[in-house]
Amino acid sequence: MSKDIKKAIEVLKKGGIVIFPTDTSIGIGCRIDNKESLKRLFEVRRRPENKPLLALVDSIKMAEDYLLPIPKKVTDRLIKKYWPGPLTIVLKCKVDKVPSLVRAGNTLGVRFPDNSELLKLIKGVGVPIVAPSANFTGAKTPFKFEDLDENLVKLVDYALEGESLLKKPSTVIDCSRKPWRTIRQGAMEIKL
Repeated sequence: MSKDIKKAIEVLKKGGIVIFPTDTSIGIGCRIDNKESLKRLFEVRRRPENKPLLALVDSIKMAEDYLLPIPKKVTDRLIKKYWPGPLTIVLKCKVDKVPSLVRAGNTLGVRFPDNSELLKLIKGVGVPIVAPSANFTGAKTPFKFEDLDENLVKLVDYALEGESLLKKPSTVIDCSRKPWRTIRQGAMEIKL
């Protein structure tokens, strides 16, 4: 594990905010279970508090720790085929474990990224990392470190250099309702 990843883990464990490359874009995030860090993340990004965040996990097991039992249909049709990868799945979550700032009512968007360095980071922290793109709300999504707004970088505790592999946001599918609904068509083309 690189010393940069070790440093990022240390900062996140202490409740800090870190910028890091993912497989889809450059993300900015903090641990899911620290309410002060979450509040600060919304402030730093100038994100409205009524806009939920997605959580990055290092395994299906970690996702299951925060979600209500995942329906078999979701596992068979989406998780087995597309995880790890650029697919965010919205499902009902354990509201006692997921702070209200992160979720939309009783649902949570979860993604198991296909990026070995990022998976080391999440595993090292030990809990999911909430991870919107590293930009001020409404600004362009960054895909390379050079795309980052310097003013945003100054507001975080640590920045891991690198670039995203796909340079497209994740596809988001809401499986908490029937029929399922594509919220955002992103890097992965999925026909429902």
